[in-house]
Amino acid sequence: MVASTLNTSKPWLLRPFNERSTQLFLGILFGAVALVTLLHLVFPEGHALHVSAYTVTLLGKYLCYALLAVAVDLVWGFLGILSLGHGAFFALGGYAMGMYLMRQIGDRGVYGDPVLPDFMVFLNWQELPWFWHGFDMAWFAFAMVLLAPGLLALVFGFLAFRSRVTGVYLSIITQALTFALMLAFFRNEMGFGGNNGLTDFKDILGFDLRSDATRLGLFIATGIALAIGYVICRGIVLSKLGRVSVACRDAEARTRFIGYRVDRVQLFVFVVSAMLAGVAGALYVPQVGIINPSEFSPLFSIEVVVWVALGGRATLYGAVIGALLVNYAKTVFTGVMPDAWLFALGGLFVLVTVLLPKGIAGLLQRRKKAEDSDNVAGQEVTA
Repeated sequence: MVASTLNTSKPWLLRPFNERSTQLFLGILFGAVALVTLLHLVFPEGHALHVSAYTVTLLGKYLCYALLAVAVDLVWGFLGILSLGHGAFFALGGYAMGMYLMRQIGDRGVYGDPVLPDFMVFLNWQELPWFWHGFDMAWFAFAMVLLAPGLLALVFGFLAFRSRVTGVYLSIITQALTFALMLAFFRNEMGFGGNNGLTDFKDILGFDLRSDATRLGLFIATGIALAIGYVICRGIVLSKLGRVSVACRDAEARTRFIGYRVDRVQLFVFVVSAMLAGVAGALYVPQVGIINPSEFSPLFSIEVVVWVALGGRATLYGAVIGALLVNYAKTVFTGVMPDAWLFALGGLFVLVTVLLPKGIAGLLQRRKKAEDSDNVAGQEVTA
């Protein structure tokens, strides 16, 4: 009965497509992306239905945050690891993309150096650091988008999970990791632009980043990346690995006693989550136009956890809902009352914790169960 429900005969990556929730999520996502694209291309500027290039870029940024929230929900919701340092993986993916974009500037920079970025010329660097080599090639940069956060998560997770660091201690260590990286990247001698970071990008893969067509293309690419990331996470959840992950979350000692290598399960899921966060950061940078050490801020990582909690932990689609709602509210409230935004965010988190402990997704699930119960009761009365 359970095997038929989970469709274990099918490859793990195809199982999510049989779920109604996944079908609904992908339908809404692609429908929204198609609608925004249509409104942007068909209606001219000044028309009431026209979606401006600025709005397209803003929505693309929201989708990047949604992918990051899905990555956090994978490890927190289904593995029980409250990571307060996923902003580090997001920022590393962003820096990998930023380094590629900086190398594409060439002699079009302020100082006209064909090899050295402007900030290196300003700081009197004589040659390109060894770790910048290769970033003039797109395939290398895109590989580093996955490898940089993946390797960091592999090393960190191997040491932490092998030592059986769990609970609040693991959360504190992840927060310390991202804080240490933030301090390191602030230093000019690190070779990553210091507190100013990397900016003044010109083009990506030969396309002008300032053109509306490129912005729209990045928005569509981000929507596709979110869909792929969601399907990968959902496929993991529906696989045997996902069931073992939930067992580790609910009863780690018992799962270990049965014979499962809990540390390996935790490490694999953690690395996959970090790589998805890196992809989100890489798509974020060309749309926003800058990457600096503030992305490593522990406050940002905590904010991501708030998105997941608000949307609904252990649902994946709830993380997307939370990320979109909170960031839209942030855009609105920072324009109306910028000084009070953090208080509004804290109040919203407390309100959801008290009234909706399972988040918005929990409320939707509760309504669905109530409707199903009514339908069953109606069928029994009819019979």
